[in-house]
Amino acid sequence: MQKITKEVYLKWYEDMLFWRKFEDKLAAVYIQQKVRGFLHLYNGQEAVLAGALHAMDLTKDKMITAYRNHVQPIGMGVDPKRVMAELYGKATGTSQGLGGSMHIFSKEHRFYGGHGIVGGQIPLGAGIAFGDKYHDSDAVTLCCFGDGAARQGSLHETFNLAMLWKLPVIFVCENNGYAMGTSVERTANHTDIWKLGLGYEMPCGPVDGMNPIKVAEAFDEAIQRARRGDGPTFLEVKTYRYRGHSMSDAQHYRTKEEVEEYKKIDPIKQVKDILLDEKYATEDDIKVIDKRVKDLVSECEKFAEESPYPEKNVMYDAVYEQEDYPFIQHKI
Repeated sequence: MQKITKEVYLKWYEDMLFWRKFEDKLAAVYIQQKVRGFLHLYNGQEAVLAGALHAMDLTKDKMITAYRNHVQPIGMGVDPKRVMAELYGKATGTSQGLGGSMHIFSKEHRFYGGHGIVGGQIPLGAGIAFGDKYHDSDAVTLCCFGDGAARQGSLHETFNLAMLWKLPVIFVCENNGYAMGTSVERTANHTDIWKLGLGYEMPCGPVDGMNPIKVAEAFDEAIQRARRGDGPTFLEVKTYRYRGHSMSDAQHYRTKEEVEEYKKIDPIKQVKDILLDEKYATEDDIKVIDKRVKDLVSECEKFAEESPYPEKNVMYDAVYEQEDYPFIQHKI
């Protein structure tokens, strides 16, 4: 792993701030009904992505995640303007406006979604890693999911085969405490989700998901293990989301005081404090970054607003009809 230098802290601050403001803008335009359907925001969890990206090799490593998936592809290299356009349902989006919020995708940047089915990406992540092992690639796949998805049966099937075949995959549970709205304590007899790996003799452990340094260190160890051919790792990254599960979440399951307590260890604030305390940046430097972030978010919004909607025929271009399909009997 590259050393965490002044430049890394500056990049972390700018990236995480941009992701936060990008999501804030989506929340604002969602209320204006410019973005439709479901919308799951990443506010508070930015350190998980920042630390992971630092440990990854973005020229070959891959990522797959759930429906809280707007900023991950941006971190992987996708143009944020195209991501916002996709959320607007515009033709310039990553999937020509046909995917929307939960289905951002980029083959070019090795980001494989964006999945609306809870836990649906877990076996797929192992499958991507299987492909890399089959083709003798030393690429590693990060397969991310929430604490709610950790209760899916497919996780256990996947863990078993991933260990049996020593697949180069890192299973990442982003535990933000509440799944859709039910606390971890109410969904299982155990609260240390990482211990699920013990039943498969899979290397596993908890990670402080509010600190990008801790995340980067844990991910680096796991990625190096996978590259050596020693198989998967399961990390429970303990984080927190400041917004609801989705925009329709009234958040009756937690108090405002609890949210404020977590904001005291906000990952963006932690990195900003390091920049100032170590004199890596001045308050004026921070203001310059803040303005750059604000301007880029505005560019993304303008691009999405001005982009055209896709032509209706685009919907049918990805659908095919096989006239001689063997199980369909046509009336004579």
